[in-house]
Amino acid sequence: MYRGTLAAEISWGMAAGLLGTVVMDLVIVGFFAATGMPPGLVYSFIGDVAQQGFLRIGVAVSGGIPLGALVHFLLGVVLGAVFGLVVSRIPLLQLGSVPKGALLGVLYIEIVSQPILVMAPLMMTMSTSDVLRWYVLSTSMHVIYGLVLGVVMALRQRWKPPSSPVRQLLPSTEHRRPPG
Repeated sequence: MYRGTLAAEISWGMAAGLLGTVVMDLVIVGFFAATGMPPGLVYSFIGDVAQQGFLRIGVAVSGGIPLGALVHFLLGVVLGAVFGLVVSRIPLLQLGSVPKGALLGVLYIEIVSQPILVMAPLMMTMSTSDVLRWYVLSTSMHVIYGLVLGVVMALRQRWKPPSSPVRQLLPSTEHRRPPG
């Protein structure tokens, strides 16, 4: 199994996290459009939750869609970077197959997202049915994110990068004896 540099694995995790976030968001926007809900509703809600969190520490920021999109994508990238680091450095968690990657990706995001998801009902006034809808939608969408994250990282770990094209052009020096 290929084990790249620390920076490479974190970068791949970031890219996988970004891709997972984009795919998840496309599904959310499609679902909202199909049900007659505003497509930016999830970003608006996340932004309002983040705004409440900032206000509690004395920082005034505007909530809504811009802050929500920023927080949402930053979390997707950062959590992807952490996943890329963990699965590349802990032997038991290395992704030997795509199914293992998919499973670990889903388990990872469902576990690490719980403290983040619980912030919404703590920061906002929500009915019991709204909290239930929030958790069902969020955990469903995080399955999509985790699948993409895990599959991309599993494919990354199975991929062996080609040797440098420059080295392929240079004559081999391995079997030469020094003159003299």
